[in-house]
Amino acid sequence: MIWRNGPTGYGLVSRALHWGMALLILALLALGLRLTALQPDLSTLWLYGLHKTLGLTVLALVLLRILWHRISPPPRPLAVGWQVTAARAGHLALYVLMLVIPLSGWVASSATGIDTLFADRWVVPAIAPVSAPLETTAFVIHGIATKLLMALVVVHVLAAFQHEMAGQGTLTRMLRGQR
Repeated sequence: MIWRNGPTGYGLVSRALHWGMALLILALLALGLRLTALQPDLSTLWLYGLHKTLGLTVLALVLLRILWHRISPPPRPLAVGWQVTAARAGHLALYVLMLVIPLSGWVASSATGIDTLFADRWVVPAIAPVSAPLETTAFVIHGIATKLLMALVVVHVLAAFQHEMAGQGTLTRMLRGQR
């Protein structure tokens, strides 16, 4: 079992981070959509706490993933030509959004003046002052960035399937490590 990335394949750490984060982000998107339809009250408060905990977990994992890719760079893309540029731009946008979304949520939560708890147990330090305008702005950024992420995830999945169907082995490489 290869832990690190190689010149032609992804190692176990990269694949575990990729698929674990993919599942976590999909769960967060579903939960976030549900929360937008709810009125906050005592019976649903735990769902907001769960959303914040999962969001902070994604933030930690994306920072870990960035660090891991500095330690163990990913293999070269299998695409050619303009598709390499598009893939790099798409991945950069995914990383930016995976940072902006939890950070804007954290700023918005901090701006409410209500403590943010991690795992319903530990108080997370506020990263913004209490401010209604800042809260509103941060939640707007959070919502727009989330919609952009949803669209980009669809494009990412479709591109992976397209490359796989073209025989490039992109999806296979992310599933098994080698083409």
